[in-house]
Amino acid sequence: MPYKYDVLIIGAGVIGCSVARELSKYRLSVCVAEKGPDVCMETSNRNSAVLHAGYNNKTGSLMAKFCTEGNRTFDQIAKELDIPYKRTGKLVVGFNDDDLAALRRLKEQGEKNGISGIQIVGRDFIDKKAPLVKGNFAMWSPTTAILSPFQFTFGMAENAAKNGVEFLFDSGVTGIRLNPDGIYSVSTASGLISCRWIINCAGLNSDIISSMLGIDEYTIHPCRGEYYILDKKLKDTLPLPVYPVPNYKTGGLGIHLTPTLDGNIMVGPSTEYITDREDYSSTRSIMDMLIKDGSRIYPYLKQENFIRNFSGIRPKLTSKEEGGFHDFVIERRDDTAPHAINLVGIESPGLTSAVPISHEVVRLIEEKEKLKPDPDFDPIRKRFPSFRDKTAEEQAELIRKDPDYGEIICRCENITKAEILSAINGPLGANTVTGVKYRCRAMMGRCQGGYCQTRITELLMREKWIAPEELIYERNGSYIFTGEVR
Repeated sequence: MPYKYDVLIIGAGVIGCSVARELSKYRLSVCVAEKGPDVCMETSNRNSAVLHAGYNNKTGSLMAKFCTEGNRTFDQIAKELDIPYKRTGKLVVGFNDDDLAALRRLKEQGEKNGISGIQIVGRDFIDKKAPLVKGNFAMWSPTTAILSPFQFTFGMAENAAKNGVEFLFDSGVTGIRLNPDGIYSVSTASGLISCRWIINCAGLNSDIISSMLGIDEYTIHPCRGEYYILDKKLKDTLPLPVYPVPNYKTGGLGIHLTPTLDGNIMVGPSTEYITDREDYSSTRSIMDMLIKDGSRIYPYLKQENFIRNFSGIRPKLTSKEEGGFHDFVIERRDDTAPHAINLVGIESPGLTSAVPISHEVVRLIEEKEKLKPDPDFDPIRKRFPSFRDKTAEEQAELIRKDPDYGEIICRCENITKAEILSAINGPLGANTVTGVKYRCRAMMGRCQGGYCQTRITELLMREKWIAPEELIYERNGSYIFTGEVR
């Protein structure tokens, strides 16, 4: 028998999870179908983790509208979902007259977009905010913030699940048929789903889902961005994100440096159009370029400070030849795909825009049918306690209540057995090694899992009854054990 729902959301990234959480406020049966084994597996976990202000986006665009709204209203969603973030502000630094002219245009665009507090500042201001950063002047953006994209996405997903949304993993969509009665039949890797509404939040594959809906005019051009991560010993050298003057023709914002909430510094991303939507390679030539370009504004890019590299892929609607940015596509095509909302090309600032985008989805649905609020909706989600953030007295109390808080599994990040078990067994608990990692930061320290990964895999297999040969690291097919070892 097929699954039956009012609404099927395709994709469990930050956009899909935000839409799921927003729709859980209403009396609807909602399902999220995700092709991978977990939420937050693609673009949503591979980005700069910045809450953008909105000055980079063309005035009047959906990007500008939703980015500024997402920034302005983020405090409330962070409070409800217990999402860690910090309004650090941001510097966009320049060196010459052309840079200064570009920053003035950027400031003017930001002010037209409704952003307050933007200033062009001199070297003395840079020295106060980030004295080790190079640059003769800068544009100061006070409302920019850094956040955890993992906790943002997991928070919305967990709260949606708490309010009745069902998540189906390993359920990639293979076909969509609109029946004469107006009900969609959706074929997935885990079975057939029937639904009244479809919301396309498939990110890198949103053009493919769009074509299945009969809207075949879009092509996603995957654009890879590579990053370095620096050791925490440098955490005091960069207290806020620092960007160069952007070259919009490339389709990115330039090689920038961003501190994380946990004390690391990220360098990147690059901008490289590729053909494979799942090619998350890191390449020697791009890594060398990150060091060269990043060193223009930050002098600590030395090999001994790098602890990891990674890459993300932007779902761009502009080709390499076109360059630049295409606005978000958020549409309902009643003539072609009635009762479907098509979201295509949601690249940066998609993370910042996620909640306003979900409001727009609801608005488009309500143009066709009136939704009934669910009086039992609970907006609150709480993270499990983080041992390392507590005082000695609070840590002792945690251990008294749960002795597993007294066993450190990840030494670099000071993550306890209790936190690992909460990541595995909590709401929408992890089934993969990186699922544990993204939920509690285990394996994100200097040794990158050299000490704790074997202990985590042991707990994961035990708690989820996973056979060694079935355990995966992150993506389907990324098996950890492939044969007998001594």
